[in-house]
Order: sequence, then C-alpha cells, then structure tokens
Amino acid sequence: MDIFKKCYNFTRADEAREMGIYPYFTEIEKVEGNYVWVEGKKILMVGSNNYLGLFDDQRIKDAATEATQTYGSSTCGSRFLNGTYSLHVEFEKEIAEFMGKEEALIFSTGFQTNLGTISAIAGRNDIIVIDKMVHASIMDSVRLSFAEVVKFRHNDMQNLEDKLKTLPKNKGKIIIVDGVFSMEGDLSNLPGIVKLAKKFDAKVMVDDAHGVGVMGKGGRGTAEHFGLENSVDLIMTTFSKSFASLGGYVVGKRKIIDYLRHHARAFIFSASITPASLGAARKALEIIKNEPERRERLWEISRNMNEELTKMGYHTGDTETPIIPVFIRDLEKTFMLWKFLRNFGIFTNPVIAPAVPAEDACIRTSFTATHTDEDLEFMLKGFYEGGKAIGML
Repeated sequence: MDIFKKCYNFTRADEAREMGIYPYFTEIEKVEGNYVWVEGKKILMVGSNNYLGLFDDQRIKDAATEATQTYGSSTCGSRFLNGTYSLHVEFEKEIAEFMGKEEALIFSTGFQTNLGTISAIAGRNDIIVIDKMVHASIMDSVRLSFAEVVKFRHNDMQNLEDKLKTLPKNKGKIIIVDGVFSMEGDLSNLPGIVKLAKKFDAKVMVDDAHGVGVMGKGGRGTAEHFGLENSVDLIMTTFSKSFASLGGYVVGKRKIIDYLRHHARAFIFSASITPASLGAARKALEIIKNEPERRERLWEISRNMNEELTKMGYHTGDTETPIIPVFIRDLEKTFMLWKFLRNFGIFTNPVIAPAVPAEDACIRTSFTATHTDEDLEFMLKGFYEGGKAIGML
C-alpha cells in the first residue's frame, strides 16, 4: 500500500478549482483599511478577525518596526534557551495585569498556546471535558495529552452535568470550552459551566481567541462579560484577532504558569515569538485599554448588521458577537452566494463541514470597528442581491 495514495485520490479541491468555486488560499495583493485587492480588484473585507480595526493602524506598524530595529527580526531560538528578550518579560507582566491573573506566558501562535498548555496540564490519569464544538486546536491538544476525553453536546448544561456525574472523583478534571465559538458566533454558557465545575470539583479553561479585546467592558473577554474572571482557572487568547499580530498567551496562577514554562513542549521546543509581533501586540493592548470607543462602535455595527440580515430573511443562528454566520444550509447555494459576493466586491468566507455540521453550511461574516456606514450599506446590498440571485430571498 502506497502511503501517498490518499493524496492522489483527493480530487475535491481540483474539482472546485475547475468549477471556479474554490474559495481558499485567496491571494491578497494589497491591504488598505477595510479593503483588500484580489486579482487587481478592490474588495470590501467582511471576513477577517480584525475586530478592532488595528491591522492597518499606523501605530501598530510603527511599534512593530521599532521593536525590529531594537531587537532584530527574530530571536533565532526558543524562550527556554536564548530567545527570551526583555520585551517578552515586560509584555507578559502587562498581560497578566490586564487580565487580572498572577502570571502570563506568551507562545508563538494561538494554536501552540492550546497545544502546549493542554497537553502539559492533563496526563494519563486526568479527564478533559470539552464542548463538541471547540476549536480544532483544542481537539488536537487533547489527543496529545493522553488524558481521557469526554465530549458534551454544544452548550447543553444538562448533558454536561450527566457526563460529569459519571466521572471518578479520584481523577483530575478540567472543562475546556471556547469563550466565543468562532464559526457560529455564540457564547459559551460560562455561568452554567462554572457552576457545574464547582459542584463536581473540576477546573475550567477558556479559549478566548475571539473574546479578548471584544467582550467585557474592559475588553478582557468572555469571563469578564459574565463577571466570572475569578472563577476561570486558565484563559488563553491569540494575538491574531483583536491584537492585529501573531502569537498567543495563557494566563493563570503563578505556579501553574511556571509549570507550563518548564513542561509545555510547544513552548520549549519552538522559536519564540518575533520582536515585530510582540511590538505590534503590545501596542494593540495599549489601544484596547485606552480606546473603549472601538468596542462600542463594533457592538453598534454587530447589532445593526444582525438585525438587518435577519429582516432581509436570512437566519443568523444564536450569534451574540461580531461573528455573524449567514446560514444557507445547502452546499451548492453556499458556494453560489460566496461567488456572487466576491464578484460583487465583498470578501466573505464559506464555511462547510467539518468546520460546522454538514447541515449548517453558511457564509461567515465578521465585522470591524472601522467599518463605515457606507461599507455596511454596500455589504447589505450585496447580500440582498445575492440572496435574490440564488433563490434564497
């Protein structure tokens, strides 16, 4: 048997390319505010995770440049050995203070943050309980941990309680969920999870990649939104969304973070985050703390767009965030609408299985604090005309 046989038998991508409906790996030639250029055409971006509108902010670019000039383009080593710069240490202190936790640890990517944290914390004698809809990085992380994995139905607290009841008391237990679910835009039922965690002596970790910067009065994420910051043991997030950079961090009690510092393989055996990424993320944190009007504008946009798309006749599910899925629930029509919107001048993301259940194929839109009223009117016009064109509206 040829190990590469599966590769040669994979034809779906080629078939989609031939049909002109392949939506992935789009080459973006230029970025200017909320617009990108694709094949020489200016297109409105309504598909990125640039929630606060910072990835083209001159202050962010200047901070990245300054950090590079001071520290170089790369550390060329791991944090464990030669790759810990004063910039890493100072920023970790600022993050911990911002998040209201004892200590923070910065990883090179958000995916690595989950891989390193979860696989180090949970071992063969432990149990990880996860929502069935958690991010792929959590799914991969629990496989690496060697812990027993128990899944509960999405946001179903009764099902979670039923699962927890069956678990042995003599094993370590941690419940891991997304704060904001990245495809559907809905929130984890954190109050219910925390209540059950206390009842069954389990710890709680929240992946808040899409929450920090957006949720909560101070932008500290889903736990702040629910007033449960002191009830969540570990919170991780990425720098690739609201922070307009690359990397990630986890925060928690000092002893836990120090354990991760010496045991998280994805941290120890990876080159540390580059100075440019650190400089950009650090400036973004400053803006997150000092410009709450960005969040206010983002929420105004999100509520308005959800209302307008719903009035138009689309179904947007249970979203409570700037991520607004437009459910088409038909694979062919999902790609038809995506193609119409791209030709119209709107950049969105078609989402199909396995990212969502097969019956929940959708167009994922996500909004930015810097979208103008004119941008939003144009987007709504595209969705209206597109919906008519494919027979959805």
